[in-house]
Amino acid sequence: MSGNRAQQKQKTRYRIIDAAFNLLSQERSYSSLSLREVTREAGIAPTSFYRHFDDMEALGLTLVDEGGLALRQLMREARQRLQGRGSVIQISVETFMEFIENSPQVFRLLLQERSGTTFAFRQAVFRELQYFVTELAEYIQQTQGYPVSEATIQAEAMVFLVFNAGADALDREPSECAALSQKAIMQLRFVARGADEFLKLRHPTL
Repeated sequence: MSGNRAQQKQKTRYRIIDAAFNLLSQERSYSSLSLREVTREAGIAPTSFYRHFDDMEALGLTLVDEGGLALRQLMREARQRLQGRGSVIQISVETFMEFIENSPQVFRLLLQERSGTTFAFRQAVFRELQYFVTELAEYIQQTQGYPVSEATIQAEAMVFLVFNAGADALDREPSECAALSQKAIMQLRFVARGADEFLKLRHPTL
């Protein structure tokens, strides 16, 4: 395949992905979308769909991967920008909530398919959540010097707390989202402080 053809195929693939995301809403879950709707939104013939994805499930799994990757990249960038200035908890929650405000359909997909109708979807979202946990645990290890197991437990608590806060924030008014953000920040600080005190007792030399 020539370079131009490969680029065109990639562009069409992302048009299909964007089309599917655009069709998602508070009223429309991924399972309610049809192939014809997606291809019409993407501006391609239904038969062209199969040059890029085997079926709608394959497209849905790709959406989960793309959505999770986009959010993880934002969170990484937020932590890198911090560089010791300000609160990592505050900047992380604010970045997360901004993502939900700007890309609600992406987070809605992750949320809905977390309890999706197929095992493949549930596993895909579980993997994305585990990626978040792993990256945060590594950050906690690097910055706090915690052992792997304790850092992972703290990261799991924080990730699931933030995802639940994000679920509450979907489709809310800005003032309500701001209140939910502050609540999540306080809860995360409780978790972090509790972990610190617990580890001081369990590992006095840390």
